[in-house]
Amino acid sequence: MQENQGTIFHDIPELEWVETKEEGKARPIKSYVLRGAYLRTYQTEAIRRYYTTYGIPFKPGLLDWKQVFGNDKPVVIEIGFGMGTATARIAKERNQYNYLGLEVFLSGFAKLLHAVGEGKLDNVRLMRFDAVEVLTNMVEDASVAGFHIFFPDPWPKKRQQKRRLIQAPFARLLASKLKAGGYIYCVTDWEEYAQQMLDVLSHTEGLSNPYSGFCPPVGWRDTTKFEQKGLAKQHPINEVWFEKR
Repeated sequence: MQENQGTIFHDIPELEWVETKEEGKARPIKSYVLRGAYLRTYQTEAIRRYYTTYGIPFKPGLLDWKQVFGNDKPVVIEIGFGMGTATARIAKERNQYNYLGLEVFLSGFAKLLHAVGEGKLDNVRLMRFDAVEVLTNMVEDASVAGFHIFFPDPWPKKRQQKRRLIQAPFARLLASKLKAGGYIYCVTDWEEYAQQMLDVLSHTEGLSNPYSGFCPPVGWRDTTKFEQKGLAKQHPINEVWFEKR
């Protein structure tokens, strides 16, 4: 779900323009009109109505969590939230946390923005931009309580696996952003990728696994569309939990 491409919305009347930063490019290079042909009417309307309240544009410079959310609750970042169903439920039921959701998929971004706006989920903020760029340029070290990464693209073919999200450099980046006691929680239905997650995170300095291997299912995580597809194919669902020492 997390790709090497992100998009930000600029504060232009009705947010009709989308500026895109493409892989390997140093600056945004293209703009697209946000028309109904790409989104359903309610999704387009959600961006126009709610983005200025719940959306955060990409801008190099560290975020002040208290300023962003208006309180001192711990912050959890979800990377690649897809259609956002699990995100909305978790944010509503576990409202002792604030949540920053990162997703480059336009339809999913707009759908969750609609849910957040209609539900007045004031503990959620959303960004449509590449996670590495956001974490590197906008998130202070040792400031995050947790990371959620649910069903990232497994890139199953061997020649594609270098594109997987959970690899050593990214794991080190995540660990650097965690507070002591913070966690990384990953879920996948691709068993070989799950083993890779365990291996990579086990060898990341500063992280520890409170379980002997995979963690037991976490009850507060909602079943996602990707999980349902995996279960239909009889794929095992593996959950990985690591904590910052």
